[in-house]
Amino acid sequence: MIDSYSILIFDGECNLCNTWVKLVLRFDKKQRFKFCSLQSEIGRKLIGDKISLETLPVTVVLIENEKLYTHSTAALRVVQQLAFPVSMLVVFKIIPVKVRDGIYNWIARNRYKWFGKQQSCMVPKANIMHRFL
Repeated sequence: MIDSYSILIFDGECNLCNTWVKLVLRFDKKQRFKFCSLQSEIGRKLIGDKISLETLPVTVVLIENEKLYTHSTAALRVVQQLAFPVSMLVVFKIIPVKVRDGIYNWIARNRYKWFGKQQSCMVPKANIMHRFL
């Protein structure tokens, strides 16, 4: 099941994360990605004990070919598969991972303050429901 598409696990209560998912949906012309919230039972089962609970609230998780990617690496692996112009963001791979993840973590720690938080996870519209686990 996991091999035929990649799974993007995100914070379903975060406004920034939900905007990210909407962007991926819009530019994922080949429908390579399925989505799942960190708060869902499926999301927690997919992650299992592979990632520490302290890491989870501040990162997206990409499952691709049964490998887990987090932080800026996960985000850049996603954008490189999206349509132009979003795919151009892959240029940030030239920045060392420690620096990228430092910036990523700074934004992640402040995302609720800057972008807000929803009381519950978003409910996908009927036309995209098949993209969510």
